[in-house]
Amino acid sequence: MPVRVLRAAALLVIPVPVATAASPEPETGGGLVNTLGMEMLRIEPGTFERGSPRGDDEASYSERPVHTVHITRPFHVASTPVTNAQYERFDPDHREQRGKWGISEEDDEAVVFVSWDEAVAFTEWLSAKEGEPYRLPTEAEWEYAARAGTTTPFFTGEELPDAFHRYQRNAPRPEPVDLRVGQTPPNPWGLHDVHGIVEEWTLDWYGPYLAGEQTDPVGYDDGDAKVTRGGSHNSPLPWLRSAARLANLPENKNWLIGFRVVRGARPDTTPLSRDIHETPQWARDVVQERHEWPVSAEQVPHFAGPRIYVHLPGEAPWDGFLAHCPALTLLPNGDLFAAWHVMGSERGRGLLIAAARFRAGGEAWDTAAKFLTVPGRNLHGPALYTDGDGTVYHFNGYSAGGQIHHILAMIMRTSTDNGRTWSKPKLIGPEHGSRHQVIDRVFETGDGAMVLAADSNPGGTALHLSRDGGKTWSDPGGTIPGIHAGVVELADGRLLAIGRGRNIEERSPLSVSADMGESWESRASPFPPVGSGQRPYLLRLDEGPILYVAFTDDRNEPRERGMMFRNQKGEEFRGHGMFAALSYDEGETWPVRKLITPADGEEYFARHVRGPSAPFTASYDNAEHQGYVTAVQAPDGIIHLISSRHHYEFNLAWLEEPASLPR
Repeated sequence: MPVRVLRAAALLVIPVPVATAASPEPETGGGLVNTLGMEMLRIEPGTFERGSPRGDDEASYSERPVHTVHITRPFHVASTPVTNAQYERFDPDHREQRGKWGISEEDDEAVVFVSWDEAVAFTEWLSAKEGEPYRLPTEAEWEYAARAGTTTPFFTGEELPDAFHRYQRNAPRPEPVDLRVGQTPPNPWGLHDVHGIVEEWTLDWYGPYLAGEQTDPVGYDDGDAKVTRGGSHNSPLPWLRSAARLANLPENKNWLIGFRVVRGARPDTTPLSRDIHETPQWARDVVQERHEWPVSAEQVPHFAGPRIYVHLPGEAPWDGFLAHCPALTLLPNGDLFAAWHVMGSERGRGLLIAAARFRAGGEAWDTAAKFLTVPGRNLHGPALYTDGDGTVYHFNGYSAGGQIHHILAMIMRTSTDNGRTWSKPKLIGPEHGSRHQVIDRVFETGDGAMVLAADSNPGGTALHLSRDGGKTWSDPGGTIPGIHAGVVELADGRLLAIGRGRNIEERSPLSVSADMGESWESRASPFPPVGSGQRPYLLRLDEGPILYVAFTDDRNEPRERGMMFRNQKGEEFRGHGMFAALSYDEGETWPVRKLITPADGEEYFARHVRGPSAPFTASYDNAEHQGYVTAVQAPDGIIHLISSRHHYEFNLAWLEEPASLPR
């Protein structure tokens, strides 16, 4: 789309497509300026097509089906987002947020770091101040006013000219940009900044669109996240389209989101019920009785698997997506519950969490379904844990946009009915930072502290502690060498960890903390380094030993290293792939080492997010060679371990039994 710059007048002239809306383009008029200097534009009733028929990319799957929306009441909308100076008339303390992450320092820049509740409180204050009803726009009102009769992706046409761009890409950290409002040309109805200065809060709870005509829709009656619109700086261009739907937890405030106000009564339309949508498979027919576990005086060696636990539906947004970073827990009813990333790009805004259930006594995992999704937010890293009282915890990293590693917040939600229903996500690490990339290692110490591990970027693992059942959390401040660290408590109350990376003497680093994670002393472990596409795991078994699971070789250099194992004849052999090791003396020595393989000669496919499925043959000396592993032990002694694709089960008796001879 051509852009002509008239230097003398400093004006951008941008061709705008002719409107082809479903009803005649309404006229605007009756504008006013309120006591804060906001220009309020009158928007007349009309009809438009809401949504987008675009493809299956991560920015558009929530925009279908396209449907006709009728706006039947006029309303006034601010011509620009609320500025720092305007918002601070209501909340002078907000000035302390100016310039955070290098964003929005000046009076006339769009205000950011405002939660949904704070934005609503501002509108209530303004209503009382002026004696007129102010509020946030509904999602439908926002898109109607932003489109201004246009039907193209942007009001400027198929493309958004460079003059509107403010670092439109994902970056590891936000890039400082100019957020002064009203600096680019308005849309045909006079609204500035509808494409990309800041996302803007709306009134509506997020939920899927319904087919069919709608009149003055107001979203859902409840939800996890509120809809935001317009896209922002430091975001890829597809998220700036008129139809693009984003959302955010109401309590989350970050550098991407601000708001603009509407003056006028709220539509009296009845909200949609969340219950009208199909119940996800993992929430159907969930048994609530506590499982009765068999008691056996003597363990018989047991091994089963691998069985595939990742069964994704074939429709968008799942088609072609990959699974990564699994979490696993055992529920009081005896079911296994797993959650993991589903995404086309690990560093994109479309990364969501899927879940599936393996029902007690069953033979196969259910088909996966969405577990948590907040459009436009990278939900990086699930963790699951079930406490002794039967409360199930789900922890997750939470990005402001598509960035990961350095700027995640941390959320938690709980279930008391075996994972059938879940509480609303709660921010337990509200400040976006570098120590919140949750990994699946959660346990309780002997004195009742809950320990949650999270990657601390770059190159380490942090711990978060709660001593009140998850109500409040603290970070002791120390860093375990290596990311994705497995962590267990030792008999004397110290913590033991083995991480990936930051290797010592070409071995994985083994670290011990005597002060609950405030500091760590490290040495070389007896195990080879853990490579890219692999995650190690530590688990204290009910019988007492510590179990360590990792890989013998870097997945990028298969069969270059290997480890020595012993078979039933006491002979040593070199093996490759995923192995287990046992320590009976609190991590000092690891005398038992065994490949985790059925040794059946069958070809299987290991999986990892950064590459296609890679074949491996399960043999006497070869096991799965890549994947992120996690594990739980059931009261019957069976250890359930999942990688990025497979579910294995075995017990201590099998681990202690030397490897069978080649078939």
